[in-house]
Amino acid sequence: MPTRQGWTVAVLAIAALVIGRVFGIVELFVIGAGLAVSVLVAVVTIRIHRPHLAITRWAHPSVLTVGDTGRVDLLIENTGGLRSPRVDLTEPVGLSNMAHMSVVALRSGDKVTAGYRVPALRRGVLLVGPTTLDRRDALGLAYDARITTTATELTVAPQTFEMSMPSLGQGVLGRHLLALSQRVGPGEFHSLRDYVIGDEQRSIHWKASARSEELKVRQHEAQGVRRCIIVLDRDGDAYPSPVTDAEADVFERAVTVAGSLVISADRAGLTTRFVSGGGIDLRGPDVAAHTLRALAPIDVGPPLSDVDRDPGEGLGLVIVVTSSPASDAWRRTGGIADPTLTRVGVFTAGTAGTRLSIDASTIASFRQGWQRLAGNRGLVKELLVTGETS
Repeated sequence: MPTRQGWTVAVLAIAALVIGRVFGIVELFVIGAGLAVSVLVAVVTIRIHRPHLAITRWAHPSVLTVGDTGRVDLLIENTGGLRSPRVDLTEPVGLSNMAHMSVVALRSGDKVTAGYRVPALRRGVLLVGPTTLDRRDALGLAYDARITTTATELTVAPQTFEMSMPSLGQGVLGRHLLALSQRVGPGEFHSLRDYVIGDEQRSIHWKASARSEELKVRQHEAQGVRRCIIVLDRDGDAYPSPVTDAEADVFERAVTVAGSLVISADRAGLTTRFVSGGGIDLRGPDVAAHTLRALAPIDVGPPLSDVDRDPGEGLGLVIVVTSSPASDAWRRTGGIADPTLTRVGVFTAGTAGTRLSIDASTIASFRQGWQRLAGNRGLVKELLVTGETS
């Protein structure tokens, strides 16, 4: 197909032919015929001598974190029997960026590689491609553009932070859990020790005492946190309409906090579960990776349904990430009847409503609130979450 320059030359050729014919100017007639032939030859050459290039794309990592930089590599192989002409490759990267590459002439069977970096500026699904192959003649009079490969999706997960999970006796939440573990039961058997005044008689191990000169009592280890349910409220009624950046950040902070909690709980060895509106209920050994993929494109949407109680053993946490104590999600999760579960609220648009809650109106206040509850360093470091190469 002629380019803009080719169409201009074609129009000039027609004008020269007409004027030369009308006024009998042979020179103009010859010039017009020459221009017309050059455009025709360019179009025929482009259509006949098409490059036969096989293009394979690799995007790595397949899961990026906001602020990270990924890379896309292309392997280009000439699968035709003749030497391929020089071509240009173009790939859309997201909605506003383009990647341009030039490929030199390749002999039959030759391979070359090309690549470019992809910055992850915001969470979501980043579409890379499809690849457009653009072939032009030497004079720029004709071109052939066609799509050679399909698009690839890159998942851009929210920025997350690694946090230390609460320990018994440390911080407000740790002391609460320690008292709760003592009420729930003695915990797991740890060892035997000598009897001291004040020990309960039911803790005496009579068989071991009979073989010893002193009375022996059972020493039990306090039961720690074993499971964690992270609930993300995505109800549109719970968050302000994102007219300003500050209002939009109320939900974005909730996404960041929820992802951080899931990853941290999973890395701490807790049985982790992620729940959100729209039927999202993730658990299992790959819960962290699945949660990041679910959080990448998530937006405000359906309200939270009733959360079923986990039948797991040991103490557990139910961490509800929502905008304020007045949200419907906070009221719904209050109905989870289980003496082994402790509910913690993380509110991204207001002050903490209860002793076991955190003001997350800023990331800094969230860090301070988590440190107060967990009694440790709170947010440890920013995670750079990477996935497998696609």
